[in-house]
Amino acid sequence: MNKKTISYADAGVNITVWNSARKKIASLVKTTYNKNVLGDFGHFGGMFSLHSIKSYKDPILVSSVDGVGTKLKIAAEMQIHNTVGIDIVNHCINDIMVLGARPLFFLDYIATGKLDANILVKILSGLSKACKEANCVLIGGETAEMPGMYNNNEYDIAGTIVGVVEKNKIIDGSKIKNGDIIIGLKSSGLHTNGYSLARKIVKEIAKKTYFDVFSETGKTFGEELLTPHTSYLEVLKIMNRGLIKGCAHITGGGFTDNIDRILPKNCDAKINCNSWTPLPIFVWLQKNGNIDNKEMYHTFNMGIGLVLIVRPVDVDKVLCAKEIKKFSPKIIGEIVPGRAKVLLNF
Repeated sequence: MNKKTISYADAGVNITVWNSARKKIASLVKTTYNKNVLGDFGHFGGMFSLHSIKSYKDPILVSSVDGVGTKLKIAAEMQIHNTVGIDIVNHCINDIMVLGARPLFFLDYIATGKLDANILVKILSGLSKACKEANCVLIGGETAEMPGMYNNNEYDIAGTIVGVVEKNKIIDGSKIKNGDIIIGLKSSGLHTNGYSLARKIVKEIAKKTYFDVFSETGKTFGEELLTPHTSYLEVLKIMNRGLIKGCAHITGGGFTDNIDRILPKNCDAKINCNSWTPLPIFVWLQKNGNIDNKEMYHTFNMGIGLVLIVRPVDVDKVLCAKEIKKFSPKIIGEIVPGRAKVLLNF
């Protein structure tokens, strides 16, 4: 008696699903291509010509890798998949931009329990949109279907970015000194951090669903929490004018674990937390979660997604710079003598 044959699909991996989405994905990815891309979509590796950086005297490549975190749980429940790709691209852009680097190319990794071609295309639409807006090539990626590792309706996303900066224009905070001024740029929401706590407050403590309306904005809680991570790439334009001495992306760890990365050993950053009004979603989370101030500012960005440190003489130039006007820049603190600590004053 002949035994029944089995296939990869019988084990939960269906390659034909990827092939059915391949053409749509290729068209999305190619919208990000520029003259530096060699080869076509689908090669084993992405090829990028360095011809565009020949004008650099001493080019330094800057790279970063990150994920979206448990924000993906909300996307899956809301069945909104076209924004998480924007999240990962913009997060990575900001992480290298704070050093003065402009993005060159981006690679994504998407893992799921069961591949859904429609969801995959939606994720890639966000990835390609954010890359195209930043003139960053979506040069490669990997999609992995792993039954047993993830539930069928779950997926994870990671991204890697590579950018370039002229060596003598690297912004590393080493020139920061006592008396410098700290300017904050507004965020769009939680960005991609603090979601494990936010989800606990919304669903377990406040007993809300993501489809309930958040009265402060008129959006549902899901829509509010899925607001895409802001890209601050325009800040590069004022960096190139020599106006920025230090820059910090306020991500995981909030203010205390991000601003301290760029502080010299003899300086503290004194933040006046009363100098801006936190976004309504942060006020709601703090009240309903009964969270103290220190924990809030150590977990969330509280409405400030990027911090700039400038000379006092350059403050007005930065505050009035047209490139960052939409981020409502405002003074939120100053540099004082210390030991590379972040001091939060409430």
